[in-house]
Amino acid sequence: MKRPLSLERGRIVISTQGRDKGRAFLILDRIGEDTVTVADGLVHRLERPKKKKTKHLHVKPIMVNWDEIRPEGGLVQDSDLRRALEANGFTVKRSLCKEG
Repeated sequence: MKRPLSLERGRIVISTQGRDKGRAFLILDRIGEDTVTVADGLVHRLERPKKKKTKHLHVKPIMVNWDEIRPEGGLVQDSDLRRALEANGFTVKRSLCKEG
């Protein structure tokens, strides 16, 4: 029997419901038993992460090491999140108009 993947900081997830359906995110924090905060560095930035219910997320087996996102030190920035998602094969959808 397969064990379910854990919803911990640095796990890549795909939204299955809502306006952001199909968009890839990184989990930032776990709020409760069934809620997490996620960010993608573009629409949902680090200063205003999105709260999502775990039942509305498809968990990927890819885990990003949070300490290696910013190897030169300092605070993690939105560009670091975008770079981490793109490095793992998840494109960040950008449009010509400003989003958010």
